[in-house]
Amino acid sequence: MKSIYNLIKEEIRRQPKIQDSILADTDPWKRSHYIILAEIIKEELAHREELQNDRKFELGTSISHITLQRFFESDYDYKTHNDLRFLKTLDKICIFLGFKDLNSFVKSVKGNNSYDESKVGKEFTKDIVYKYCRTNFEFFKFFPELRIDVFEDLIFTESPFIERIKNYSSQLCKKKLKLFTNNNRSNFEIFDIDIISEEKEMVVIKTQEFWNLVFVVENSDEEYIVNELDTQIYFIKKINNVWKIWDNYNPNSGLLNNVIQKKP
Repeated sequence: MKSIYNLIKEEIRRQPKIQDSILADTDPWKRSHYIILAEIIKEELAHREELQNDRKFELGTSISHITLQRFFESDYDYKTHNDLRFLKTLDKICIFLGFKDLNSFVKSVKGNNSYDESKVGKEFTKDIVYKYCRTNFEFFKFFPELRIDVFEDLIFTESPFIERIKNYSSQLCKKKLKLFTNNNRSNFEIFDIDIISEEKEMVVIKTQEFWNLVFVVENSDEEYIVNELDTQIYFIKKINNVWKIWDNYNPNSGLLNNVIQKKP
């Protein structure tokens, strides 16, 4: 049974640019080899269509040789390596390998019989949750513009979850709230993630998340702070052979709306 991370490592070694370099005939790789790998990846990413426009600034077009060496020499798992920077690194590696992002890579290996289907499926649904949290943070950064479209690859458009997001967020956008990100004032972290129920077309995932968000009212000194550690439940469905989030239980859902309404 191979993890997604090990599959990515194998694909890097098989990548044509790597096969045509000194790296193809070297095993194991040492520091100097990871420096070469970093340069090859940087050169390739600079020309990839997936990293043009805004996504180029979001992800960047390089990965340090230190990060690459750690990736190859460490045994990663979802519980201990789920930070935003690590996910961005995986996205860039998968783009280097010819995929749109990490999700696209996972989808591509699910049909290959040499991989453990249940293992890949579990990691894929967990990855959906990580992607959602990252996208949710980016969604807040668009405020006061309401950009529900950023969730279209992660949440079913007809789901009750997306309707709640629309309702809560439209009220906040009308208040002209903007996310304050200077000096990392706003951030989030996922501490734990577990599958608590698994069926053929439904996976239920539990997370512990910390959200520290600072919102300011546009053109004013008015400030609102969300500082919450809570347990959330995600219901991920398979509809028409596509896995996306259908619903979510968040005990603090709409918290900021309530705070604003109670303000005298």
